[in-house]
Amino acid sequence: MRNCHGGRADLKLERKLAEKYRRLHMKTLYLKLSSIIPAEHRTTAKDIMTKQDNLDQATSYIKYLRARIEKLKQRRLVQTSAARNEMGTGYLLPIIEVKYQDLNLEILLISGVNKSFMFHEVINVLEEEGAEVIHGSFSVVGDKIYHTIHSQAVSTRIGLEATRVSERLKELVK
Repeated sequence: MRNCHGGRADLKLERKLAEKYRRLHMKTLYLKLSSIIPAEHRTTAKDIMTKQDNLDQATSYIKYLRARIEKLKQRRLVQTSAARNEMGTGYLLPIIEVKYQDLNLEILLISGVNKSFMFHEVINVLEEEGAEVIHGSFSVVGDKIYHTIHSQAVSTRIGLEATRVSERLKELVK
């Protein structure tokens, strides 16, 4: 019979020690939880907070982080949708590049398939500025259209003003 009582005492002692270690473990976890909450997100200025205070502040901070994550996801979604309209170089479409050398003018226009312009209007602008179109071509690659126009100044005395042509073309394709 003594053995039976001794077994119960050992069992009680084991339970007591297990509960003590559980409480110590929980206390450590609460302290860790409290330590990862930044000071600017603490609602109380107490040095010693109750377990409930720790849980409340952790819950509040997690809700703040979730809202921030959602806001950043929305921002990324807006940026990626804007990036679809951009080339890999980071320029917004359409892109107009005008190169002028001697009396020759080369124009490269890159636009999206959904944002096109009238090709004859570009040729009209060139002719109004004193250029004669020698060659024009286009090609479609993916969702971008590449137009290349080679022209030459009609008069050697007048020449061409590349910046003015570029500005007029930018107004045209907008």
